Amino acid sequence: MSSSSPTATPDQETIQVELGTRTVSVPKDGLYARYRMNTDLDEVARDPRVRDVDFFRGLSKTKVESPIGPTYTPNFYYAISTARLVMLAPSRALRSRLPKELSPLEVAPGLGLASVMFFRYDVCDIDFYTEAAVGIPVRPARHRGFGYADLASGLLNGHLHSYVLSLPVNTEIAQVRGHDGYGFPKWVTELDVDIDAERATARVANDAGGTDIAFSAPTPKQTTYPSGERVSSLTSYTQVDGKWQATLNQTNAMASGTRMFPREVDLQLGSGRMSDDLRSLKTRRTIQLDVMTSGRLALHMPVPTSV
Repeated sequence: MSSSSPTATPDQETIQVELGTRTVSVPKDGLYARYRMNTDLDEVARDPRVRDVDFFRGLSKTKVESPIGPTYTPNFYYAISTARLVMLAPSRALRSRLPKELSPLEVAPGLGLASVMFFRYDVCDIDFYTEAAVGIPVRPARHRGFGYADLASGLLNGHLHSYVLSLPVNTEIAQVRGHDGYGFPKWVTELDVDIDAERATARVANDAGGTDIAFSAPTPKQTTYPSGERVSSLTSYTQVDGKWQATLNQTNAMASGTRMFPREVDLQLGSGRMSDDLRSLKTRRTIQLDVMTSGRLALHMPVPTSV
């Protein structure tokens, strides 16, 4: 897979589009410019990077009002790859970074989890972009009782919950939609992500052009799945104007693999917001590496929730 690049290369024509009170540049011939989130699935199916669009034919789009203006939901991602590191972290450090309404998901008394993720979206309703995240798995909102039961339940039914500390992206439209529309802590930076069957690598730049965080690891052996066989979901909690929201993310894995207690992971922390967030969690051992070389994703607009 070729290395990542900005949404619009210097010789690529762009147009200006409005998202709420903001104006951003998008590729003139891109999916967003042509379809404004209501993309023609038959057109996408002709893209050689997309294996099929069956998953999306079973999901209907709805036009809704939002802080970024009228938009269609869910946002469809037709060809994606991801890498995730899961690490142990002391619950006290995790709680220090969480709003008081949320609690970390614990695997043992005083011990929770932290994750670092890297995303490459090759074909998407808002065009190509890359993303990275530092997040904390949390207990479902309003749940009381034993956290280990929440963990077991989430792993069993493939539905986990998370609070994101940092979420840099490499395009304007992804930043504005994610920050203004969803309430995520997004900013724009140089961000390279390459994931294939041999290796997964990523680098997030800081404001000065140096390294914020860098990652490299051999890709775990991939298992292929028919579309729809391996679908998981994630609910992320955010606050907009002091009100809690829940955002549902559905992932349809087509080729993925996991390595427990990986030894060949190179994670470098430099200077920047992501590194600062990860250091604040005082992470310990990396217990799991997940890499998905082929997948599909549906990201729903957030809905009000009570925590």
